Amino acid sequence: MLRGDQIVLRARAESDVAVLHSELYDDVATRSRADSRPWQPMSAGSVTSPYAVTEPNNQTASFSVAEIATDELVGEALLWGIDTHSRAANVGISLRPSFRGRGFGTEVVRVLCRYGFTTRGLHRLQLDTLADNAAMRAVAVRVGFRAEGVLREAAWVDGSFVDSMVFGLLATESNPHVANPSDDQRRGDAPVARTSL
Repeated sequence: MLRGDQIVLRARAESDVAVLHSELYDDVATRSRADSRPWQPMSAGSVTSPYAVTEPNNQTASFSVAEIATDELVGEALLWGIDTHSRAANVGISLRPSFRGRGFGTEVVRVLCRYGFTTRGLHRLQLDTLADNAAMRAVAVRVGFRAEGVLREAAWVDGSFVDSMVFGLLATESNPHVANPSDDQRRGDAPVARTSL
């Protein structure tokens, strides 16, 4: 399990699937903004559900996100498109509606980056988001990603084309040992790894 200050990234449990599917997939408007594939009806129990419990593979690392204080399911996080030759991957997160706007997104992305750089040995992480997603753009900047470009009208969303933005972060630009600038750093203590696998 990967631990931050407020959240953990853990293996997906069967009990997570129905909640994630109901709140993140069945919300057609939100899912259409989060995925480049067209939405289509699908049951939570389908093996093709994006939240299905599957065996680990080399191209994707999927996690459920839980709040430490309550053990409540916050959402999902993943590294996808992992390229072991170029040592690169894409970052993706999706939070349940009741957990948005509470600072969890920044911590989830920080913990994912720490995992990608220190555990997987990746060199570059990429974050793609719709240009009008101010919350995700702010998370990217807070974590240290750099805006690398705008892909004009690259995404078909709800009947129209919208711009997409690409952000990148290199291992050399990141401090992967600390999930958040915490009290350890403010006191001047050496950074500590908070990951426990």
